[in-house]
Amino acid sequence: MGPDGDLVGQRLARGSRCFVVWVDGAVAGYGWLSTGPEWIGELQLEITPRAGEGYIWNCMTLPEHRRKGVFRSLLVGMSQAARLGGLARLWIGTVAIPAERALQPSGFRPALRFSHLRIAGLHSMQVTAAADPRLVADASAVLGVQPGRLPLRRLRRRRH
Repeated sequence: MGPDGDLVGQRLARGSRCFVVWVDGAVAGYGWLSTGPEWIGELQLEITPRAGEGYIWNCMTLPEHRRKGVFRSLLVGMSQAARLGGLARLWIGTVAIPAERALQPSGFRPALRFSHLRIAGLHSMQVTAAADPRLVADASAVLGVQPGRLPLRRLRRRRH
């Protein structure tokens, strides 16, 4: 897990679960599922899933396995395990990357869209609604933000 490899024990200890896709006996991709609060560094926000919800994060497909359906397989497997474990809703945050196309076919739909600007250690973000009002309200609640322009603030780096 690259530079985050030393955090695996801490993540497991706080109840996060790691899921892995294996191809020919080797790791092709992985992702984490949490039901407690997690920091979203790209958004500079903390997500706090409610009871019966989870958050999928830190998903990675190794370069030699990209564009082969590994991420989609990971999402489907994580979603099935979550449902079997009693979770009724999963949240996932994405950035504009090719793998993002796997989200809708895997059952995910956008709730909020974020555009951000980073300059000299400062962060500003615009939040817009991307779904029906109820889903937007639920997403806003777990992220602690409302659609609109968020104030300029200093970037925070957290390893979790």
